[in-house]
Amino acid sequence: MKKLVVLSGSGISAESGIRTFRDMGGLWEEYDVTEVASPAAWRNNRALVLRFYNERRKALLEAEPNAAHKALAALEERFDVQIITQNVDDLHERAGSTKILHLHGELRKARCTVNEHDIYNIEGWELKEGDCSASGHQLRPHIVWFGEIVTAIETAVPMVHAADLLLVIGTSLNVYPAAGLIHHTRRGVPVFVIDPGEPLGVGGMDVTFINKTATEGILDFMAMI
Repeated sequence: MKKLVVLSGSGISAESGIRTFRDMGGLWEEYDVTEVASPAAWRNNRALVLRFYNERRKALLEAEPNAAHKALAALEERFDVQIITQNVDDLHERAGSTKILHLHGELRKARCTVNEHDIYNIEGWELKEGDCSASGHQLRPHIVWFGEIVTAIETAVPMVHAADLLLVIGTSLNVYPAAGLIHHTRRGVPVFVIDPGEPLGVGGMDVTFINKTATEGILDFMAMI
């Protein structure tokens, strides 16, 4: 069975009603998003950060996987599918995909502020002051914030290199280091990009572009393979 590696971004979840930082215009209420999504924000205003992610989590629980998420799950009948996502939502999981690597963390999980490997599922949508790990330390969102290292990229690189087929969906390839993953494909491996805009970072590559939204473009992709 051929290995299909999928690199997904915010565009696929936007069609499920998940607002992106770009949708917010870089602002949440009157705050710059870096004021609620950085280690400095956590140190300076923990209550604000918790409220921001609680609201994102509440919105996620009201969202549903869309046709693109479901199509990727269905492709597991034909391919060994590995999804590498920049998204922190769980819509790929809820659609039925079984192999998912989250580069930037997971919204429905929390981790110990001292031991980053001590990770917990969040029941419901709220993470509060005083919610602690087994070692007694405050839990924080299991999210890679601005200024933090994307450690999962080291796992993602060999996944992309092993691909027999690469699909990029719902991302303009302008957020690094995730955007650089496309360059780790082996020579001759077909690369497809589904995005209504003009993705960056693919100059000189032999890429098949499908300039449509995720839910529309996935149908064209499935007809091509």
